[in-house]
Amino acid sequence: SGIYATCARKHEKQAVQELGLLFEEKLEEIYGDELKNGADESADEIEDESKKSLSIEDDIKRELEELKEKKIGLDKNGEKKKEILQFIDLNCECVIFCKTRKPVVPEEFVRRVIKDLADPSHMEKRTRYIQKLTPITSSCSSNMDQLIKLAERVLAPHFHNSDKQQSFKFAVEVTRRNFNALERLEIINQIVSCVLQNGKYEHQVDLKNYDKLILVECFKSNIGMSVVDGDYATEYKKYNVQQIYEKKLKDHADK
Repeated sequence: SGIYATCARKHEKQAVQELGLLFEEKLEEIYGDELKNGADESADEIEDESKKSLSIEDDIKRELEELKEKKIGLDKNGEKKKEILQFIDLNCECVIFCKTRKPVVPEEFVRRVIKDLADPSHMEKRTRYIQKLTPITSSCSSNMDQLIKLAERVLAPHFHNSDKQQSFKFAVEVTRRNFNALERLEIINQIVSCVLQNGKYEHQVDLKNYDKLILVECFKSNIGMSVVDGDYATEYKKYNVQQIYEKKLKDHADK
């Protein structure tokens, strides 16, 4: 899972710095309690272990080992800590990728970020180089069998909930970068088929007034997918940060 971001040409490094600050702030704001609870549990385990020490020498030795582990970034199991947010160099102009781990849910996280950026009560421009954000719930390698499994995994919570026999209007948006493994129409047809499941579900394709939009990001040998609500286009300008700010500025000027 992760988040794609398009940015100004030749400003990838500045964009990473901007996103790093913004994401870290939102990470604490949204998942702060979960992160704190995890840290408290680790601290309790360390404290329990310390009570089992048999001598002052053992305590000193343990504390030195803990300091060493913290310095080199190890967790309580002696393994290297995995960053919740990790930026990965794609070697692709104007595109950066942030890999996410639990408790981050990319769709929810990006929506919260965009919603805050669109808040008319906050007129300060938080980003200069970021242009657009795209959440990626999950991804797979670029072949049809893997695409089908990916679609089943990502689409089920949105379209195939047996407790909610609600029909949705939906569309599919495919973005391809340095990608030629599968044709665009081929991808769209397969995803539509996965949503409808041979008429089992009464969802309808609607390219303009959709309730849900399935985002598909194809890059080199990878396919990523997520589902966003209809306000992605109507209210939040397809998560285009620059357009959101320009609209907010215009609305403010009009008032």
